[in-house]
Amino acid sequence: MEKHHIERINELTRLSRERALTAEEQAERAVLRSNYLKAMRGQLTAQLENVVIEYPDHRREPLRRKK
Repeated sequence: MEKHHIERINELTRLSRERALTAEEQAERAVLRSNYLKAMRGQLTAQLENVVIEYPDHRREPLRRKK
């Protein structure tokens, strides 16, 4: 996710602590948060796809079975 989108999420969160957000601001924050979570989950999923557990008997198994 682009840095300016993350900064906008932070800005809207700061504003929400000072005053009630308008309907447009709430909708914008919801969309930005959704996109942020989707991007983070994608990165974490990609990492988990490549994790391998190595047992003491040197047997190796992927942490997750590939779909």
